[in-house]
Amino acid sequence: MSDLTEIVDNLENRISKLLHKYDALKQSYHSNQEELTSVKKENIRLTEEIENSLNRVQTLQAANAMLGSNDFKRETKLKINSLIREIDQCIIQLSE
Repeated sequence: MSDLTEIVDNLENRISKLLHKYDALKQSYHSNQEELTSVKKENIRLTEEIENSLNRVQTLQAANAMLGSNDFKRETKLKINSLIREIDQCIIQLSE
């Protein structure tokens, strides 16, 4: 009977340890989920910031070309031509 008691005690100890490990892993999982959510939000914010910065760079390059710089004249001409085509399309749609 003593052996059976020892086996049951041993099982109880193992189950208790497993439950503690489970709780620790569960807490770790939840904290990792929170961190992941935070990192995703930060990633979205930084991506938007990069897009805004790229737009500002393009605008500044176009302005620089308009001021007489030869570096970005081709890109500026292409952008102006694109804008003119869009305006022409709008005029065509309005006249229909």
